[in-house]
Amino acid sequence: MGWRTIKANWSLVRLVLGTTLLGIVLTLVALPADELLRAARNQFHRHATSGEIVLVSVDNNTLQAIGRWPWPRRDHAQLIDRLTAAGAKHIAFDMTFETHSDARDDRLLAESIERSGRVILAARGAWGPDGSTQQSLASLSMFTRHAALASIGVHYNYQNAVWRLPYGVSVGGKLIPSMASRLAGRAPRQGTFMVDYSFDPRTVPTVNAADVITGKFDPRIVRGKEVIIGATSDALNDQYYLPGIGKMGGVYIQILGAETLRVGNPVDLGWMPAMLLTLGLIILAVTRGTWTQQNFVFGASLALLLLGPVAFESQLIFVDNALSLLVLSASWGVYTWRTLKQRGLTNSLTGLPNLDALRADPNGKSKALIAARIFNYEEITATLPPEGERQIVDQILSRLTIGSPDRALYQGDGGIFAWFEEPNAPFGNHLDALYSLFRNPARAAGLSIDLTVAFGVEVGSGRSVANRLASALVAAEEAAHDGLKWKFYDPETLENASWKLSMLSQLDEAIDRGEVWVAYQPKLDMKTQRIVGAEALARWTHPEKGPIAASEFVAAAEQHNRIGKLTDFVLEKAVGAAAQINKRGVQFEIAVNLSARLLSDKGFTLRLAALLARHGLEPGHLTLELTETAALTGTGEGLEMINRLRDLGVNIAIDDYGTGLSTLEYLKKIPANEIKIDQSFVKGIVDNRSDRLMVQSTIELAHSLGRKVVAEGVEQREALDLLGDLGCDIAQGFAIGRPMSMDSLTKRLASDRKRTAA
Repeated sequence: MGWRTIKANWSLVRLVLGTTLLGIVLTLVALPADELLRAARNQFHRHATSGEIVLVSVDNNTLQAIGRWPWPRRDHAQLIDRLTAAGAKHIAFDMTFETHSDARDDRLLAESIERSGRVILAARGAWGPDGSTQQSLASLSMFTRHAALASIGVHYNYQNAVWRLPYGVSVGGKLIPSMASRLAGRAPRQGTFMVDYSFDPRTVPTVNAADVITGKFDPRIVRGKEVIIGATSDALNDQYYLPGIGKMGGVYIQILGAETLRVGNPVDLGWMPAMLLTLGLIILAVTRGTWTQQNFVFGASLALLLLGPVAFESQLIFVDNALSLLVLSASWGVYTWRTLKQRGLTNSLTGLPNLDALRADPNGKSKALIAARIFNYEEITATLPPEGERQIVDQILSRLTIGSPDRALYQGDGGIFAWFEEPNAPFGNHLDALYSLFRNPARAAGLSIDLTVAFGVEVGSGRSVANRLASALVAAEEAAHDGLKWKFYDPETLENASWKLSMLSQLDEAIDRGEVWVAYQPKLDMKTQRIVGAEALARWTHPEKGPIAASEFVAAAEQHNRIGKLTDFVLEKAVGAAAQINKRGVQFEIAVNLSARLLSDKGFTLRLAALLARHGLEPGHLTLELTETAALTGTGEGLEMINRLRDLGVNIAIDDYGTGLSTLEYLKKIPANEIKIDQSFVKGIVDNRSDRLMVQSTIELAHSLGRKVVAEGVEQREALDLLGDLGCDIAQGFAIGRPMSMDSLTKRLASDRKRTAA
């Protein structure tokens, strides 16, 4: 059975082989994929170094204390003497002494090397992946005469990262160990090994070179340890990228290489073992009996390829698996797509192509689409035995294909049938004839059954077949409602009516699905010129209609008394965002529009208090802007609610001041903290004297009452400057910033702080 399955899926096997060949080419060109995966895996088994290798660091502090680089060689001699006296096992230099300097200093260094008898000097040069090298002693013979040698040559990639080090290199016909091998106590040999970057370089015992020279260090740190002296200051340009760690001194590569060899012998399996395993797992998956079993094998294989190398590499067995992951993922995706396509495009009762097949038919885009709807289909099938439904469907199909036996019908659930016609076909006469056929009762299970049918026609609108099918079905329902046999789809009337009827119900669902989100428009303090807050604004991005105007859905929600859920959603997001910003030490206020309809909601104050407490936001950092001010006339429960909100500590703003009921009496009645001047006046202050006087008088009146003034709709720099001259407190508008996401606002605040600090 397994072999028959493989044979039946020979096209899949060819696909796998083709993908494999392509993957090999990609891997040879894009080796960075394996490097990135290995760096990510290292995070799962990050661990400390042994502590047996100590770094004497030439860092920025050392350069500042000792002076300019390169140092006089008497300083290096003093380093050797201090470390020797402290009992260091070996003293290695990750640097070379290639030329003569001051004769006395050279002599002091040579004498200290001879006295110590523990010094390791560096040879350097280029080496290739095949082990071929062009090495030089690099250090003068007067220094190397009484010192051991070790190679510090490395091969780095496009990232300036070193993944492999040699065990040993040939210098003048003699094989000497690499610095990593020397520090690990390994004998030199040909070949290279992978450096284990799961070691945390921050755990390497480190002492400042200046402290060693001056004797201000604890000798116990280096006693009995391998010591390496190397540059870590970025000013010395000996910096490399340590995979998964970041930019550090090149000496760390030698240290981590030595730590790798101290643990064991690294083994590099390459990509072939993982690929052979992957091909075997793919064959195993496609020969499983059930769809569930096949997906389980694919999923388990993917998990094995992702997590297996973590366990291997913790034991210094390195595996390249990028190619295997590519082949497995591509095979699983294609196999799943093929299976779903084969299983999901037919009706289980009749074997006819279903509506998914219709939606996927590329030939339908240029043709008219006709949908037939049997409106009492479910009622009929509920009263029939199982075989009765098939009898009914057979009679429906025979009637729909009369005169066109080759017509390709698509069958959906619930008595839906559809097909394509040429755009210039005589729809009217043909559908009238079909309707007449359905006036004759059908017979099933010994019963005579009337079929209620209507037809909808979508002649082609450039939209997707799925949308066109929905439109044709809407037209069929309209035809049945109006007592017609069939009806053309009218995009404008049907779409507008459907949208208006469903918008409010869709709004609640859109909030739950994440289609509704909150944008933040920054507010500028006119005195400090800093962003001190933002207004939270609801936005709705419909998956089909795109952005919906806030004026449309907010107004509809208010008119139909369904504003509560939207307000709660905006408050939740806005309060949470403001709390996060304030926790960073930034004084930040958030403003949210509050419909006057919610002022009769007795539970609103309690919900708001709980929300503020849950997010840890001080009430004084929240401003509620009142809309629909006409509802606030009189002294009823609305004013009581506002007073309770003020008692809670929340700020109240009068929105759109200057329009409607915004009078002096209104200002006295509403216990507001601030007044927002309507943008219709703000936009005209530069060119219109009346608007400028109105804004100026409002600012003076508000200040005399102890209230702040916010100008909204500031779109020009000239208007912003003029508002500053008039004494306005806060400005909001496109000249300061458009409504933006929370991420963009956070970046804006950070930039604002940096600019202010500068």
